[in-house]
Amino acid sequence: MSALATVFRRDARARVGLWIFGLYIVVALVGPWFVGDPGALVGRPLQSPSSTHWLGTTGQGQDVLAQLVVGTRHSLLVGLLTGLVVVALGACVGVVAGYVGGAVDLLLSWVTQVSLVLPGLPLAIVVAAYLPAGPWTVAAVLVLTGWAWNARVLRSQTLSLRGRDFVVAARVAGDGPLRIMATVVAPNLTSLLFGQWMGSVTYAIGAEVGLEFLGLGDVDAVTWGTSLYWAANDAALLTGAWWTFVPAGLASAVFACALVWIGAGLDEVTNPRLQSARPWGRWLRARGVEPNAALQATPVVRGDDRPRSEP
Repeated sequence: MSALATVFRRDARARVGLWIFGLYIVVALVGPWFVGDPGALVGRPLQSPSSTHWLGTTGQGQDVLAQLVVGTRHSLLVGLLTGLVVVALGACVGVVAGYVGGAVDLLLSWVTQVSLVLPGLPLAIVVAAYLPAGPWTVAAVLVLTGWAWNARVLRSQTLSLRGRDFVVAARVAGDGPLRIMATVVAPNLTSLLFGQWMGSVTYAIGAEVGLEFLGLGDVDAVTWGTSLYWAANDAALLTGAWWTFVPAGLASAVFACALVWIGAGLDEVTNPRLQSARPWGRWLRARGVEPNAALQATPVVRGDDRPRSEP
């Protein structure tokens, strides 16, 4: 963890991404207390930004700033929790398939491959159209369509770990499969799991905004996606009312960009192929610290490296 902290101090992209991420979390937690009711009719419809309404009003006369801040809380809550569930489900399937092997691996791998063949976003649109509208319905659809890629990657990583000496030693010591997967295998996948979570949150927020923009969410809820939906219904682009759709679109884009920057910084920490080319890697090695070894107990097989076979 000390190496990770050092890298984030020295990597400008990751540091900026962390600051932006933290700012969004603060706004989501305390912002709604200061902006009032986002559904209140506080002015004339489509009033341009002014000192009274900093981001103008919507086509119904609601304050855009209030809707943006409250929408940040709802969108981040759905996105962060959806990403967590996606990674947790993918980890359960991938780690069990990779460690247990045999018929269990064949069955879980078949389910994973079938899920990967299905087109994610079109399937999400079809499923969301037939389910009750609401943010958690959207989250359930995103979990259903987003877990398989994580499971596939984690299965291959688990295959590379299950023959290592420390895993074999745990089996010899009498630890059961569940204990080994939870306390030996999973900790060595921490950096990969964190990176997958960042990517899953980016996917979840982008897909959530897209589905709600199409009207497949609860249009009465206040989120980034529903703000875009109502702006489209009011023909904001044609009438030049840019303030009704630019803030929500920009907020989702900047947050996704922050996650990408954090993920890029993390990848440079955990990918051995990138370490030797980075100044911070040479700086750490000059002080007797191996960056990859400082972050995880065993190196992770990446790229086209083949997983080790069962001993």
